[in-house]
Amino acid sequence: QVQLVESGGGSVQAGGSLRLSCAASGYAYSRYCMAWFRQAPGKEREGVARIYTLIGATYYPNSMKGRFTISQDNAKNTVYLQMNSLKPEDTAMYYCAAGTPASGAYCAAEIDAYNYWGQGTQVTVSS
Repeated sequence: QVQLVESGGGSVQAGGSLRLSCAASGYAYSRYCMAWFRQAPGKEREGVARIYTLIGATYYPNSMKGRFTISQDNAKNTVYLQMNSLKPEDTAMYYCAAGTPASGAYCAAEIDAYNYWGQGTQVTVSS
């Protein structure tokens, strides 16, 4: 049974940092794409970062480059999201997801490319 368990969310003031963790189990972790998405109230879910765990290749939407860093610890089957210089607009539920890579070992950005999802961890940034 595939399980993705996020942790590390919380409340922080603007300008602060948080590191989210996603512990994966129940599948061949090293052959999957792992991704972080977020969803704020009343808004669509959007991608934050992706990583192909086999080779460590990372991908970011242009809007997320610079303040967010995705990384992994393959020995722990865990993916991290380091978030720096947080802004109130970063307030959202953050979800970890896993999916099979597209052809060419590329991790797609689309939500429907990801089959497995965690329960989410809340991040709240106050001004």
